[in-house]
Parts: sequence; C-alpha cells; structure tokens
Amino acid sequence: MDDIKFQSIVSSEIENALGFYDTQFSADRIRLMRRYLGEPLGNEQEGRSQVVATEVSDVVEMVMPSLMRIFGSTDNTVSFVPRGPEDVAAAEQATDYCNFILNSDNDGFLILHNFFKSALIEKLGVVKVYWDEKLDIGEETYEGLTEQELEIMLSDENVELIERDEYPLGPAPADGQYDPRPKLYDVKLRRTRSDGRVVVENVPCEEFLVSRRAKSLDDAHFVAHRTTMTVSDLIAMGYDEDVVMQNAGYSELENLQERQTRFQDIETNAATSASEDSMKDVLVTEVYIRSDYDDDGIAELRRVVCLGTGYEIVENCTCDAIPFACLSPIMMPHRLIGRSIAELVEDLQVVKSTVIRQYLDNLYAMNNSRVTAVEGQVNLDDLLTNRPGGVVRVRAPGMVQPLAPAPIGQFTFPMLEYLDLVREQRTGLSRASMGLDPDALQSTTAAAVNATVTAAQGKIEMIARVFAETGVKRLFKNILHLVTQHQNKPRIIRLRNTFVPMDPREWENEFDMSINVGLGNGQVDQKLSALAQIAQKQEMLLNQGGMNNPLVSLSQYRNTLAKIVELAGFKDASQFFLDPAQQPQQQPQQPQQPSPEQQKAAAEIELKKQKMMADIELEKQKMQMEYDLKRQELAIEAQLKGIQIATDANVAPNIRSPLS
Repeated sequence: MDDIKFQSIVSSEIENALGFYDTQFSADRIRLMRRYLGEPLGNEQEGRSQVVATEVSDVVEMVMPSLMRIFGSTDNTVSFVPRGPEDVAAAEQATDYCNFILNSDNDGFLILHNFFKSALIEKLGVVKVYWDEKLDIGEETYEGLTEQELEIMLSDENVELIERDEYPLGPAPADGQYDPRPKLYDVKLRRTRSDGRVVVENVPCEEFLVSRRAKSLDDAHFVAHRTTMTVSDLIAMGYDEDVVMQNAGYSELENLQERQTRFQDIETNAATSASEDSMKDVLVTEVYIRSDYDDDGIAELRRVVCLGTGYEIVENCTCDAIPFACLSPIMMPHRLIGRSIAELVEDLQVVKSTVIRQYLDNLYAMNNSRVTAVEGQVNLDDLLTNRPGGVVRVRAPGMVQPLAPAPIGQFTFPMLEYLDLVREQRTGLSRASMGLDPDALQSTTAAAVNATVTAAQGKIEMIARVFAETGVKRLFKNILHLVTQHQNKPRIIRLRNTFVPMDPREWENEFDMSINVGLGNGQVDQKLSALAQIAQKQEMLLNQGGMNNPLVSLSQYRNTLAKIVELAGFKDASQFFLDPAQQPQQQPQQPQQPSPEQQKAAAEIELKKQKMMADIELEKQKMQMEYDLKRQELAIEAQLKGIQIATDANVAPNIRSPLS
C-alpha cells in the first residue's frame, strides 16, 4: 500500500474514533467528573443557595473499599491453570511471576485503584502493558589486569575500552637483554547493561481511542493511545531529530476541556509549554490498526507510531497483540463501553441538590423574613438595617408586620429519604449494609441484617466479577505474553522468603486462567467456621488413617490452614505454616563417618586380626604337614615290617635246628 494512502487511512480512523475530544463520549466524561468533584450544576441563582449534593462521590467512595479488599485479599489475583499434567509446574511459576510483576515491579495497588475508579466515574478504565528495555551505561576502572584477564573482559560485546595503560611486572633486565617480564594493564571500561521489565500504567480516558462500533478489544479494528512526550525522550528512543523538532510545541491535549476539568479544583491556569526545545511536547499517537498493508488480501494487525497533528508516520510494523485492557462496571451487550456507577445516581445528585437548596432558601427566608410596613409610619433606614438588637422606630404600634413564609421542612425530609431509597434500589448500597446505621441494625434480627448485607455485597460482587473477567484477566494475559516474548534470560526473584529463578522461555504461552479474587468476603465468619470444621475432619483422618489415608493429604491440610490465615487478614500464610510441596525431600540418613583416630585404631585391630588369622593358618598348615609326615613315616614303618616278616618267612625253612 502506498504510504500516503496508508497515512490518510490512519488519520481518518483517529479522528473518527470513539473517545476523540469532540465526541459525545468525551462530553459524558466531563459531566460525570464534574458531578464527582461536586462542581456547580449550572442552574445556580445569585442570592440563593448554591449547595451541591455529593451523591456520585459518596457512592463511588462506598464501593471502592470493598473492591480493593476483594482484589487485595490474596497474593495471587489471577491463577494460570495448566492444560495438561506436564504444564503444572510452569503454570504455578507463571502465576507467581505475573503477580510479582504487577505488585512488585509495578505499584499494583495504585494501578488497580485508578483502573477501577476511572471506570466507576467515567464509564471506562484503561491500562496499558508494554515491555520497557532500559540501558544502564556505567564506567568501571580496573588495575593490575593480566593480558588474559583483559582479553576475557573485552570479549563481552557490552564492554567498550576507553583508556588503557600497560606496564611490566618486576625489575628491568640489563641493557640489551630480552625482557621476559609479563605486562599488567590499568584500564577504564564502559559497560552497557540491558534490563527489560514489564510496565503497567494507567491511561487517561481522553488519551484512549477505539473504533466506534467495537464490541471488545479483540474485534476492534482500530485502537490507539494519544499522548504527549518530550523531544528529549523521543530522540533518546531513536527517532529522527529533524522529524521530532518539526512536530514539537504541541499543547492542545493539555488544554482539552476534559483534562482541565480533572485539575480545575486544584489549579486555575492551564499547563504552559516548556521554553527549552528539548523539553517541548510532541503529540505521539500509537495506533494498532488492522489493515492489508502488504496487499495480500488479509488484514493484519499493525503497530503505527505517528507524530504531530498531521500524523506523520515514523514507525510501521506488524504486531501480535493489543497491549491494552479496559473495563466498565455495568456491561452493555454488544458494546465495549458500558455504564458507570456515577450515571446511576447522577440525576439524584441534581434533584437532591435542588431539594436541599429549596429547604435552605426557606430557612433563610424564615430567619430573615420579609415585612409589611405602613408608609410614612416607619423609619425605613432602621428597618433596612438588619442587626441583632437593632431598633426600628415607628410612629404607632403595629406599623411593622412580618410576612413569614410557610415552612417546608415537613415535606423536605421525606423527599430526601425517598431519594436515598431510590439510590439504595439502584446501587444496593445503604447505611445499614455498610454498617453505618447501628440503631437500625440493633433492632433487626440477625437473618435480616445478613440479608441486607448480602444484598449490597451482591451488587459489589457483580461489579468485581465484571472487572475480573473483562479487565484484570486481559491485563494478566498481556503480562504473560510480554515476558514469554521478550525475557531472554532467567531472573531471580524472591517469593515467600525464597529466591526462585524464573525463565519464561520454558513455559508454554497457552494457559487457561481462573480468577482468584476474594469474592464473598462479607461472610468471613461463616467461612472461618466451615474451614474450622474441615480442619477438624482432616486432623481426625490424618490421626486415624496416617499420612497414606485415601481421603486427605498433608498438603490439603496445610491448604486449609493457609486459607484460614488469609481470611484472618494475613496475606503470607508461609509465615505460619510451611508448604510440604516446597520442602526438600529428606534423604536417608548416612552412617556417621569415623574420625581419623577411630579409623587408625580400626586399621590396627584389622591388621592384628589379619596377622592372627595368618598365624593360625600357618600353624594349621604346619600341623597338617607334621601330620602328613607322621602318617608317611608310619606307612613306611608298616611297609618295612611287612617286608621283614616276609623275609623271615622265606629264610626259616633253610635253617636247621641243632637238635635235628
């Protein structure tokens, strides 16, 4: 697509978007903000009461504490749910890390507070989530580095050598001889560190633009953020200096009626532009538009950055997500922007202000009533001088008669009570439900009090559920998307007094989500009672069935105790009960290693034992040899005797007796 044609499309979308300064949406926000601030209604009469009721402010401030308690009652506002058993560990890490980013890297309480309050007053709350890559440049000095150490330091691509001074180590050799001394180096280096973080910031409604008929951010074909930045910031971000300076000096956004209304109760003059060129404001419009820029027949999502009122495009690229999350307290079908709480009671503020003004005017008239005077019989100067103890001179009694107005108090207070009843019906909020009317609660049964409180909490819980599903869930989706896309190295964070490495590159980018806000905190006593009974049953099962019983595990028992701690108002249950799943598994106890003296004594005993066994074996062999030798001797002797006997038998017949 031709760049000029694309620029005309972008500028046309900006000026036709819902939220631009000349739309009805902007006029509604101005009116509602004035109602919240208690500004004059515009129908005041000089000399009459000009008091303004604060119904809008009262209702908004009654809702805000409950909402902040609901979303702040747990450490994990949103939990990521694994889609398979292999994703359990990653989902737990993603839950901890994304909640850590919102509450620690960013000021989570203030972000959610302004997010919700803007929606309650102006019908729309908007936050922007983006990745901020910061460069930290510092100079470092090192002395006495060897050549190898210097090469290792300079091998880092983020290190730049500024100064170097080299000198040999040791005494110098004689003249003309080879110098074998190693060299040392004193250097000065410039190191650049890149540190990226997810930034979550609130966006004022007048800076947020969206296509008019958008049903949600997902199907909106145009979303934009229109704000001002200084010349210095834009040049530091890498934009061309000449283009930036051509569009410098913009101040219309600061002078918009909507922004002036927000600050008119604390200032009287509009903001003035800076005199220094580098600090002058430039109109910057960051556009996310679906367009077929590459003429392939398919409209893709593109991020376009425009400068100035002519919307000069300085950046144009494809992107994969819209970095905004928005919400409205009262949803309207098939519409992105619903209704606000302020709209529900805006007319009541006007009517109540009128009734109170009439009543006060009546009191003024009764305290300073008109009189009838007989002409010529009364000193008019005395009559017109109204002061305590003043004297009015008359020529005869009865020349001055009061013309007292009829009191209207008996009609005013029932009317005010009726208006309060209408407000309660619209919002569900009353003094009784907020615990501000002890007389009414003391004369009411416990069931009726519980029903009153529950009805009011139902309205607030409905708003909280809408906020959670439409705005907070998308906020956490954007945080997860950014860390998995941009964080390219592990990060060590502290969770529950333990340092844990977080590496989003190992996670899948597709998790189911469950909202874990503290809805229903009004029935804390009932929940604590139920959890106490559950804990008793779990203790009984663990005592009777042991750790391997089929109904409850030690981790489940710990979860019950942790929930009791949370309902008691303590966020970190790990301060009271350790999590068995996070404790290292006990290894089988290794036998104690003997001391060197014990090893030496054992070696000596073993040596003596071996020597004794050797002696016994030697003695045994000796005895065996003696036994064998003795047996051989006996065998030889027996053989010799046999021979002798045989010899004697053969010789005997040849010997004659002398008597024969």
